[in-house]
Amino acid sequence: MHDGSIVIARPPRAAQLVLLFHGVGSSADNLAPLGGAIAQARPDAFVVSVNGPHPSTLGSGREWFSVVGITEENRPERIAKAMPLFREAVAHWQKASAIGPAATVLVGFSQGAIMALESTQGETQVAPAQRVVAMAGRFAQPVRRAPAGLKFHLIHGEQDAVVPTRSSVEAARELQGAGADVTLDLLPGLGHGIDARALRLAIGYLDGPHRP
Repeated sequence: MHDGSIVIARPPRAAQLVLLFHGVGSSADNLAPLGGAIAQARPDAFVVSVNGPHPSTLGSGREWFSVVGITEENRPERIAKAMPLFREAVAHWQKASAIGPAATVLVGFSQGAIMALESTQGETQVAPAQRVVAMAGRFAQPVRRAPAGLKFHLIHGEQDAVVPTRSSVEAARELQGAGADVTLDLLPGLGHGIDARALRLAIGYLDGPHRP
């Protein structure tokens, strides 16, 4: 399932693993520029743009789960079905980089952000990362837990017509209520996408526990 994933940076002494997860109908190639900017700003980061495991039912690109006929009611089930492959992908790159969850950052956009956020909610599983940077994302259902030591960074365009901005606003409120360490950045004029402001914010949130 790792065919098509792109290793953007593999430093000889990597101190941090940054995994990028694209949106539905997209591919690892689409987040490669973001990965390149991260690698330039964080030369000690092992950076991978992860390809979705399934051909998109939208007709092009890849996906973790189909959005055809998706509703608020069936979204959690689709994500739950997709989650084992997502967590396996994270574990695969942690093994390949010899970097564990404590120095792993999941950076997701849209569907990739949804999967990254939901991967932190497994009741009996250790959180897969130390930070999640979710751009234009949402939880599939209300926040159930806030794993100790896990930091959440939510970035969302105020003009997003695909994933409503309120999704991140509500997620931030729920995470705060659960005792999580969370930041929320709402970007005026940005729709469903990543602009220079979102890129700067994402890079700024990559500081891991190994840095002051």
